[in-house]
Amino acid sequence: MHATVLLTPFMLTLALLASCSSPPKPPTVDESRRRPVNTAMAVDLQVCKSDLQNTRMLATESSRLAQASAATLASVAAHQQALANLHGRDRMPPQANSVYTVQFEYGSSRVDLDLDSATVLIDEAKTAPLVLLRGRTDGNTDTPVEARIARQRAEAVKAYLVTAGVDPSRIRSTYQPAGDHVAANGSAAGRTLNRRVEIEVYRALPVAKELLRRDRTSADGEHHG
Repeated sequence: MHATVLLTPFMLTLALLASCSSPPKPPTVDESRRRPVNTAMAVDLQVCKSDLQNTRMLATESSRLAQASAATLASVAAHQQALANLHGRDRMPPQANSVYTVQFEYGSSRVDLDLDSATVLIDEAKTAPLVLLRGRTDGNTDTPVEARIARQRAEAVKAYLVTAGVDPSRIRSTYQPAGDHVAANGSAAGRTLNRRVEIEVYRALPVAKELLRRDRTSADGEHHG
């Protein structure tokens, strides 16, 4: 009875040793999750796919920007055309210059204007960029006396305008002793019309071509005061 008790632990030890001495089973692999190892060709292919996708995105964005720019330019052009049409309707055509005539007694340079004519003349002359005076006589020959009278008449009208408030820097005075008659000089009525100062009130400054024409007229006999 005592022998059985002693042998039982020994037998258990032997059984445990026998079980440990057997080799473990190899692990099993799930073939469904198996993936190929990345090769250089596979990496290059992936890079090409990424570059292609980026190129497509850039092309789409460039097309969108081009369309937006074209729409913006069209809108700006339409706006500018609308403004041009609006200004064209509002812009008044340029008005012709006003010309006033002051008549003189024989041999006189005294300015004599009625109140209504003087008021209109002065109002226009004050706002004009240029007022051109042309002194004339009823003479047929350019003599010192005729030249003096023509000059004095132009100077008298200039003084009249300056006294009324016209800027003297805007007044240009010229005179011509003989010729440039507006009426036949063989009658008293014609000579009365020829003894005059013409006052041309400009709406805008003359261009260089007009000034050149004036200078040529001066060279042909008209003098500047």
